[in-house]
Parts: sequence; C-alpha cells; structure tokens
Amino acid sequence: MTITATNFNFKNLKKRYQGKVRDVYHLENDLLIIVVTDRISAFDVILPQPIPYKGQVLNQIANIFLDATADIAPNWKIAMPDPNVTIGFYCQPIPIEIIVRGYLTGSSWREYKNGIRNICGNILPSGMREHEKFPSPIITPTTKAIHGHDVNISKNDILKQGILTENEYEEIEHIALSLFERGSKIAEQRGLILVDTKYEFGKKDGKIFLIDEIHTPDSSRYFYAEDYEERFSKGLSPRQLSKEFVREWLMENGFMGQPNQQIPEMTDKIVQSISERYIELYEKLTGKAFVKYATNDIHERIKQNIVNFLETHLF
Repeated sequence: MTITATNFNFKNLKKRYQGKVRDVYHLENDLLIIVVTDRISAFDVILPQPIPYKGQVLNQIANIFLDATADIAPNWKIAMPDPNVTIGFYCQPIPIEIIVRGYLTGSSWREYKNGIRNICGNILPSGMREHEKFPSPIITPTTKAIHGHDVNISKNDILKQGILTENEYEEIEHIALSLFERGSKIAEQRGLILVDTKYEFGKKDGKIFLIDEIHTPDSSRYFYAEDYEERFSKGLSPRQLSKEFVREWLMENGFMGQPNQQIPEMTDKIVQSISERYIELYEKLTGKAFVKYATNDIHERIKQNIVNFLETHLF
C-alpha cells in the first residue's frame, strides 16, 4: 500500500494544503505537520503512479540532515513521530528556492548547451563539458511556484522585487554554501559526490530558518565518486543516484512537462525500479539498512503516531 494522499482532521487544525509530494497540516498554534507521501513529480508535474516507500526514504533522509546541520542554521524541525511525518514550527516561507550547483549538469547543462552563458547572474566560460566541476559552487535561485514551473531568478532581481534585503540574501547565501559544504563532506564519507541541491528558507521571529527537506534524492543529485573522474575523462555520464534518471526516462519518452505532451506509461517494472533506486540512495548515503515499515494500514498508523505525539507533548 502506498500513500497517494491524506485527509486527516487534527485538533486545532487551521488549514490543510497539498504540495507536489507533501500534505501539510497547519495547526492554530503555528505548528506544521508534514506528511511525506509516495507521490512523485518531475518537470513540476505530479506523475500518475506513486512510488512505494519513497515518502519514508525522503522523510528519514531529510531528518538525518536537518539534525546534522542544525549548528549551521536553525531549522523548522521539532520531531519525527512517524517514518513519513515531520512536525515542526511554521515559518513564513520566502518565495524562492536557493539552488547550489557544484557541477554543470541537469537543467544548467541543458541551458548551457543551448548557448546560455549567464545563469542567474553567474557568467560561465565557453568550452565547459557536461558534468564538469565548477571551480567553486554557484547559486542559481528560482522562483517558488505552487503550481507549474519554477523560473530562474538572479540576485539582482530578488533584491529589486523586494523579496529579500541585501543583508538577508547574503545571510541565506552564506547558509546555503555552508550547508552544501557539510552535505558534500558527508556524501564524500559515503563514496558519493553531492552534485547540486536546493534549499528553502522561511522567517520566524525575525530570523532566517531552514525549512522543508534537504539533501534528499528529490532535492539533490549525487554521483558515485569512485569512477567519476574516469568516466568524465572518457566522455561518459557519471553513475548517479538522484531523481534525474526519472527525468531522463521521461525525456526519452517525449515528456518534459510541456503542454500537450503525454506522460508515458509507468509500468510496474518502472515503478519498482524507481523505488529500488530511492532505497539504494538511502542505504548508500546513511550507511544503514533501510527498514520497510508496515504499510497494510498506513493511514491509521500515521494518524495515531501524530495524535499520540501531540497529546504527549501537549501541543
């Protein structure tokens, strides 16, 4: 059984809304309950088939990294009462995503090979190759779209539009690069390269907080370190653990989220292979065996774990 959607009615519920992957419950005392479902999105489109255990993988990896980076910046997390649930503080979201890139790959490569050399204010030299490492990580922010496609935005436009002050942007930039450095070191210990990732931030009591997930396969791309240099020198694509293989499969079958494009059939074999890749990343990145929690009555399990936590902690 997978989690495609939830519809709980918790005490003091203020509002409920559904993101691409997460179901968010906002309580009156400014607590957030986030249920990470098994939905999967690509090119900002929710695909028709859920992926078994994907929500559990994302939630558990995010919690590990939120704990491992709490000394760099405060974050929204309070507790993880269920493998698919995180409870934390509500922070006023800042409507941009901060993407840190260590390598020219993915969407940045797709822009680059089409002749674009200015990506969000970063001027890239000609002659770079796909998957080439930047001399130092670059930041390529995007707008945060609730529906539809995110759009690249530069630091100058963020400041001009009043989304952030210059001091706030510099603080967020510093935090993002520090988080990326920490994530890269952890990945290196596991034989992986953190290639690129996205961070989201919010404000609480006038302070910048890290929110949402970090360093998961939905928000990040990882290469295997052991043969990256050899494959790059031969012009071969690196072996990677990320959601990029889903995007590549979609593109091979004529889908990039554009109007009138048909999502290809997601067979049981495709769904199972995606699930296995998510679990593989969890085990590779954490060094722990993945424990598949019972899914025979998953909605009741989630509800009871949340209710028990709220009652126990008097929220």
